Amino acid sequence: MRKFFAKAALAPLLLASSLSAQAATWVMDPEGSSVIFKYSYSDTPYQGEFKNVTATFEIDPLSPANCKFEVNIPIADIYVDSEETLSYMLDIELFDVDQFPTARFVADKCTLDSLNSFTAAGQVTIRDVTQPISFPFKLDIEGMRFRLTSEVTLQRLDFGVGQGYFANTSAIPNDVVVTVDVFAKMQ
Repeated sequence: MRKFFAKAALAPLLLASSLSAQAATWVMDPEGSSVIFKYSYSDTPYQGEFKNVTATFEIDPLSPANCKFEVNIPIADIYVDSEETLSYMLDIELFDVDQFPTARFVADKCTLDSLNSFTAAGQVTIRDVTQPISFPFKLDIEGMRFRLTSEVTLQRLDFGVGQGYFANTSAIPNDVVVTVDVFAKMQ
């Protein structure tokens, strides 16, 4: 039993020593990456995907306080399976893509929560409205790539996504779940 606990105590140290060689700047690899948003309309669940997202990550798992994330989301490249829904989303009452073509997430501080789980302190900007966000994520390094996964809930009305009819939350709730599954390559 004592050997088991000794090995369990050494495992994080061995993993950390292998991660230190991986500290670098990473760029999102679109191959296999996805940023999905989930919402509902009249109690029916739907989802869409943010396409052509670009991201740069500076993260050292051994010194997470110094992390930097920069993520840009071109709103016009949203994918949903209905042309009518897409038209509504891009229109002035929701994303207003003509005036606000890009959403953005930036972070400049991370904390280590467990061996490969972190939380980034950052800001999300949508429709020129910036709100602070706590972004929990799991980070797995696989050779020269890493995989970052997360799920966060945003309040769409906090960003002005929902004007006029769409400000009513009885048909379209305020919560939008964003699921991130991103691969990045060392730059």
